[in-house]
Amino acid sequence: MKKYLLLVIFSVLIINSYTQTTAPKIYEPTANAESDIAAAIKQAKAENKHVLLQAGGNWCSWCIEFNKFSQATGSIDSLLNKCFIVYHLNYSKENENKAIFAKYGYPQRFGFPVFIILDENGNRIHTQNSEYLEQGRGYNKQKVYEFLLQWTPQALSASLYK
Repeated sequence: MKKYLLLVIFSVLIINSYTQTTAPKIYEPTANAESDIAAAIKQAKAENKHVLLQAGGNWCSWCIEFNKFSQATGSIDSLLNKCFIVYHLNYSKENENKAIFAKYGYPQRFGFPVFIILDENGNRIHTQNSEYLEQGRGYNKQKVYEFLLQWTPQALSASLYK
């Protein structure tokens, strides 16, 4: 019985270690978020796009899942590439980016991931709790698409509302 228990514990440790080393790392705790976001804003202005900050961390399974989901869903990936500059804003024990999160109204209050939309001038125009985009153990394609569509530069163009 002790051998069986040790084998189970050893197996769990190996699987956990493997999972942690092979899981995608989409957030960079050592990045200079302030300068990276400034560069994203500059690029967005030049390309007539908005900036989508996906705040979270490599520790967050829902954050990793959203990244996989958005890349694997053609319509969402296309919309993101066409209308947004995406930046993964790190929040972790290594780096909480406190000043950046304070600047954008403490969006971590919604949990993670949380999405912050900036216009081409860097003004925060929306913060989205990801809970409203979830369905079961993943994300709802239609809800995510509609959320993104409603915050594109084209959707906020004054010419649409004359």
